[in-house]
Amino acid sequence: MELLLKTIAAELVEDKDAIEVTCDEPNEDGIVVYHLHVAQDDMGRIIGKKGRIAKAIRTLMRAGAAKVNQKVMVEIE
Repeated sequence: MELLLKTIAAELVEDKDAIEVTCDEPNEDGIVVYHLHVAQDDMGRIIGKKGRIAKAIRTLMRAGAAKVNQKVMVEIE
C-alpha cells in the first residue's frame, strides 16, 4: 500500500525526492493510517481544486486496501 501511495504521488509532484510516506500501526478499529509528506510547493498539486485530487487518492487507496482486506486512511501533510 505504501508503494501505491508513493507511485500516485510521484506522478503528481515535481519534487519526487521530497515524497515521504509513513504508516501507523492499525488502531482499535483496524484502520491503518498513511501519512503523505510532500514539498510545500507541491501541496496544491496533491490536494487539487476543492480537494478533488486528494479525494481521488483516498478512494484509490481504499480500493487497493479492500483487495487485501485492510482498511486505510490517508493523511496529507
